[in-house]
Amino acid sequence: MRETTREALAWFVKPHVVMKLPKTILVPTDFGESATAALDYAVELAAKVDAKVHVLNAVGIQLIGADYGMAVTPDLLTMAYDANQTALDRAIAERATRCPFGPALLETGDPRDLIVQAATKLGADLIVMGTHGRRGLRRLLLGSVAESIARTAPCPVLLVRAEGVS
Repeated sequence: MRETTREALAWFVKPHVVMKLPKTILVPTDFGESATAALDYAVELAAKVDAKVHVLNAVGIQLIGADYGMAVTPDLLTMAYDANQTALDRAIAERATRCPFGPALLETGDPRDLIVQAATKLGADLIVMGTHGRRGLRRLLLGSVAESIARTAPCPVLLVRAEGVS
């Protein structure tokens, strides 16, 4: 009877989990308020645990045309790509003295796929990303990149929402 109790308890009790401090932190950004808050959070964390931050921006081709109300042309794609590269470089430069950064990552495609791929390729220990906290119809129509990443990422995901953003 004693052995049966031990076996039953072993089924319920998981082995002790040791938390691993992150050494590689991926921060996806769309340059919004929540993404900026997430980047600042990641930088502060990286400074405390001696981690490197990698910042990723995903240029969604299908969204560029919608943003400008026109068809996507090579010139329009180049313009968006250049603007996002400048914004990435600026975001990193403003924080470069506070923690180490990897090269800026600028990719084209679906952010959901690109974030998971980058985390896997980098061997990220943590993804820190902003969330808009959308609910109801807005979430249904716009989807939730953060929710998708939290479900599919190869590492833990920390979601940050800027104060006052709803």
